[in-house]
Amino acid sequence: MTDEAMEQLATEAWLYGYPLVTAALTKESMTAVPARDDARRKAPVNQFCCMRSTPDASFTEVVSPNADTLYSSAWLDLSHEPLVLTLPDFGDRFWMVPILDAWSNICAVVGRRKNGSSAGPFLIAGPSWSGAVPSGLTLLKSSTAVNWIIARYATSGPSDFPAVNRLQDGTRLIPLSEWTGDPDDYSPPTDVPVPAGADTTTPPVDRVHGLSGRAYFTLLNRMLVDNPPSPADAPFLGRVAKLGIAPGASLDDLSPEELATLEAGARRGPEVLRELLARAESAGVGGWAVHRGLGDYGTDYAKRAVITRFGYGANLDADALYPHATTDADGRPLDGAHAYVLHFAAGQTPPVDGFWSLTMMNERQLFADNRLNRYAIGDRSDMRTNADGSLDIYVQHDSPGPDREGNWLPAPAGSFNVFLRLYWPQEPALTGGWTPPALQRTS
Repeated sequence: MTDEAMEQLATEAWLYGYPLVTAALTKESMTAVPARDDARRKAPVNQFCCMRSTPDASFTEVVSPNADTLYSSAWLDLSHEPLVLTLPDFGDRFWMVPILDAWSNICAVVGRRKNGSSAGPFLIAGPSWSGAVPSGLTLLKSSTAVNWIIARYATSGPSDFPAVNRLQDGTRLIPLSEWTGDPDDYSPPTDVPVPAGADTTTPPVDRVHGLSGRAYFTLLNRMLVDNPPSPADAPFLGRVAKLGIAPGASLDDLSPEELATLEAGARRGPEVLRELLARAESAGVGGWAVHRGLGDYGTDYAKRAVITRFGYGANLDADALYPHATTDADGRPLDGAHAYVLHFAAGQTPPVDGFWSLTMMNERQLFADNRLNRYAIGDRSDMRTNADGSLDIYVQHDSPGPDREGNWLPAPAGSFNVFLRLYWPQEPALTGGWTPPALQRTS
């Protein structure tokens, strides 16, 4: 292969491993504490941390967060034994508990759409476990040892937080060896050793993109051991083996030229991610790109990497759709120097069985600070409809005026983008029979 072809292959390998490396560093950032710390949004491995209120502009652990639900997050290590997941009764509240494997695929999901008001208890087991499932437990099997649970509970705002907090406390993880049948019999440890040198402050995406080629692919090789690739990946892994990429492989025997190839791939990777996203966004309608087929990527490694970068933790389409806009109706990039309106004709708001929202993101895919501390607006907000039943949402940096602030989604001063989030979307949204209206620039 030519040098150029080898560098292209190294870039493809960087994209291939992106979710696995992101999982490793995000897990480290969110679990390097001796005990659960909800205020810092961290908890040891195999324990939930609960976000007692919706995230604000200080939240940087995960890109493209939402302000619609309260999260309970847990990073799992299933290499030693399975875990029992128990759930409370959610009544008529929308809820879902998806489990992502280390490759960012949804390996299991329970929630309102599939289970109604409650479900479980469940046994979550990794690839190395082959024991008998105890009576009363339902098996949820993952093909990787590292997994991430991102439980979501719909909330209508601060007055509703205490009720949701009680549901969070009723969502529990218990090692199988400690399971008695009664979740109240188990208390998580509060003195878990913290790995030396763990970084809990730098945003994981910055760490991933800052890794040298040698560090990136060394971590990838290590992660491949307990988080085996899909059998469908065998042809690709056969190609990249010449770069020293394989489960447990060492890069020590590579030549300087081969290491330089890996460095080139690591330098090129972040740029390719931006190019891939721009290409996908340009295929949208009316400024909106609807990324379908999330949470189950097969061998589409590029798409998997793009979603890991710009929407890590994305759900299956049946649970949530995420139309994403970076441009207005005329294809111009969204910018806080201008004002926009999103106009829904009467009866044409997003069709959902759950709920919907419009969420603001800054150029780093994080919440944009604003004086209202408002990061999303939607069907549970106190918005005013027009006389004809239509709805206008004002998307701009400055206030649209006191009489319109109830319908205002504040934007940062510079570049921004927005997500429409449709939870439990109805058939017209899933099939493309309904599409969002374009953002119209008004000034």
